[in-house]
Amino acid sequence: MSCLALSLQPANGSDILLQTREWFPPARALIALHAFRQTRLAFSNKSPSSVAATSSSSSSSTAEPSAATESIGDDPLSASSGQLIVGVESKYRVVYRLVNSIYVLGITTADHDNSINVFECISIVNQAVSVIVTACRGVDVTPEKLSRKYAEVYMALDIVLRGVSNIRLAAMLSYMHGDGIAKMVHSALDTEAKIRGADTWPAVELHSTEHQSNIEAFSNASFELPPETLAAGDQKVSTIVPQSTIEQDEKMIKAEESEAEKDPFAASEAINKQEDLVGGFKKTKDPSATDLTLALAGLEVTTLPPAEATQSTDITVEGFEGKYGGIEFGSEQATLGEAFEGFTDAWGGGLDASEFLENKKVKKQEGLSGLELLQTGDSAAPTAAAAGADGGKSLENLLVKSTEMKGPEMYILEEISAEFRESLLARVGLMGVVYLRTMPPKVSGDKDTEFSFRVEGTSSVKRFVIQSSRCSSLGNGMFHVRTAPSEEPIPILKYSLLPRLTPLPLRVRLIKRLSGTLLSVMIQYVSNPELLAPLTDVTFVLKLPVDPTLLKVSPKAVLNRSERELKWHVPEVPLKGTPGKLRVRMPLDSSDIDEELEVVGYVKFSVQGATSLSGVCLKPATEGKTDFYEVNHRYQSGVYTCN
Repeated sequence: MSCLALSLQPANGSDILLQTREWFPPARALIALHAFRQTRLAFSNKSPSSVAATSSSSSSSTAEPSAATESIGDDPLSASSGQLIVGVESKYRVVYRLVNSIYVLGITTADHDNSINVFECISIVNQAVSVIVTACRGVDVTPEKLSRKYAEVYMALDIVLRGVSNIRLAAMLSYMHGDGIAKMVHSALDTEAKIRGADTWPAVELHSTEHQSNIEAFSNASFELPPETLAAGDQKVSTIVPQSTIEQDEKMIKAEESEAEKDPFAASEAINKQEDLVGGFKKTKDPSATDLTLALAGLEVTTLPPAEATQSTDITVEGFEGKYGGIEFGSEQATLGEAFEGFTDAWGGGLDASEFLENKKVKKQEGLSGLELLQTGDSAAPTAAAAGADGGKSLENLLVKSTEMKGPEMYILEEISAEFRESLLARVGLMGVVYLRTMPPKVSGDKDTEFSFRVEGTSSVKRFVIQSSRCSSLGNGMFHVRTAPSEEPIPILKYSLLPRLTPLPLRVRLIKRLSGTLLSVMIQYVSNPELLAPLTDVTFVLKLPVDPTLLKVSPKAVLNRSERELKWHVPEVPLKGTPGKLRVRMPLDSSDIDEELEVVGYVKFSVQGATSLSGVCLKPATEGKTDFYEVNHRYQSGVYTCN
């Protein structure tokens, strides 16, 4: 309900009546009424002190009454109706109507989000005006007339404050004079139903019971047709349905009956069938089946590049000096087949020939590939016996030990994304997730995993997000987790770092130059010297603007023509040293030359270790108590680009 209290306040004098809702304290209503009175007096330039001073001076000097002071003609709130917001800390909206010299006030909260319907409060104030006008038998409303009907007005305003329709209000007002309070309050309950012409529930309950009993009787009733009626119906159907349909139905019924009579455990008839090996092959008389030229017609043979493509080119551009391209064969490779035997690898097609230069052949182990264990003699017997008797068990024990868990395990997975524009860092962000690996359900059963832990090294953390169904915060970096066992790791906590405090494991710079129709691109990279361990297995991917016809790279790279990507694999990026360089040069067609050629480089890496990249670490809630085990953390690259 939007209206919290109703009050009758004379223009001069104390309040006559105050009616509040159950949950609204009367003290707060009195504060709002006092604030309304003070505001009204302040607007009319007569505060209580000034009124007292005026009355004392007038009594001492002259005895004539100050009509201008006592009247309300100069009061700005003497209009017929309006609204006023009062209060300092707790603000209230007072909706008022002035009837003769009595203010009818409706008090509600001063909302700023339109959550309270002020028009409903105005309607309640209008209904209260109707009550006091009816009680005083006209608009000449005075405190003396209201005191004569105080009980009726009090009960009527109580009902109006809780909400009443216009029909019931009219019935209440009709009983206000002469019929008593009880009839006014209680006889109006069924007034709206009577005026609308609706029946009361005792009158229609009998019909509802009868209707329900009829439904139950018809739902439980069953009807059986005599056999003569069924036979007549079948005879009529046989004249309507074609005879062929009836015969087909009969055959289907007989087939189903014969299948049902067969023994499901009887032997198959295929046992008595004679073997016919030659009959299983079908002879064809098509002469084209033996023609090899037709079989080889669908094969496509890739043409070899011209001889000029195998020669290297000497480049003298600053920053890209050296010889690029060309195909050379080492002394250990005797044939062309050995040089290109890796084209069927899982990397796909489009490999550069320089990938296979200076191959290092794997040295084969001496011996007979395991057959040396079968040699005769006493020296080999114990070794073979030990390998045969205990080799399988030791392998199983090793697998069990590697997968055995002593308790719940927790680790952090961080993903860092960065964007470099030439040598400047444009954007950076790091998102970390704390994972919990519980004991397997087969080991722990239905027992929940529950413990507390704390997170340290959070000075650079921007905010935390908790999975509230499994984890809760205890304050001061303490968290409590409780969850059911699961086979998969469970994410329980996520956090992000402030961009200015995010550590960068690798800085990347991309330089591109277009000289005529020749596009040259170089990627420089350098590691963060503050890392605990160097980055290993780093992959650099360069997105080419067009599909190259001739490509020259340094060092060796892998070309994927379908995706127009060039990949370098760097085994290790040292922590200290000169920046690494990856160079590529390719000619462009005149139609592809554009100053805004988009060349984007991507970096992919993944590192696993005892510490996280951000410095966030997990510790038990109590020192010396091992509720969980902190295993190796991992951080990897997200969208790590340079352009």
